[in-house]
Amino acid sequence: MSSGPVVHVVDDDPSFRSAISRLLKIAGYQVADYETAAFFLQNIKEAKPGCLLLDVQMPSLNGLQLQEELAKLSPDWPIIFMTAHGDIPTSVRAIKAGAEDFLAKPVAKDTLLPAIERALVRSECMRESQSQQKSLKSLVETLTARESEVFSLMVRGKLNKQIAHVLGTSERTVKAHRQAVMQKLQVQSFAQAVSVAERVGLLAAPSPGANS
Repeated sequence: MSSGPVVHVVDDDPSFRSAISRLLKIAGYQVADYETAAFFLQNIKEAKPGCLLLDVQMPSLNGLQLQEELAKLSPDWPIIFMTAHGDIPTSVRAIKAGAEDFLAKPVAKDTLLPAIERALVRSECMRESQSQQKSLKSLVETLTARESEVFSLMVRGKLNKQIAHVLGTSERTVKAHRQAVMQKLQVQSFAQAVSVAERVGLLAAPSPGANS
């Protein structure tokens, strides 16, 4: 488990942190614990990927405030809230803001461990998705400026003739660029090329010649 995900426990109650950490370690998880939300934020850059077990009521910076900060700094943390003083408005607010779960203290083992496993699975899926997106962006960056223009137009459904008109070149040249784009992006079909464009956010940007 040394290279696996980590359960980060943020709670100002030392006895609770100790009990939860012991339970999680027995269950086979790596654990890191923090006595305040501010302390977690101070160490977030060094924190290994995983999920967050977060108390709601804490001095200075509470759990909901930490959730808000993470939404700005690092929105990919799955959060499981725990509280001894929960209420429906608080739980609704936390879940709407993206919390994985909202559990009442004392948390039963049979409730906590499945919640953690769901959170860690989601964390792993997000990391894989980010890794894939990074790889796709690297491939897109290998395109020349002209190939990028052709790629942007072709994934929007433009025909070679239309692309040639927009770029002021010949259909033959456009066809050659399209082939180069497909090879560099390592795709075999137009649908796969469109998928790459969607994943890297290209379709959200204006196309070449949009203002001309």
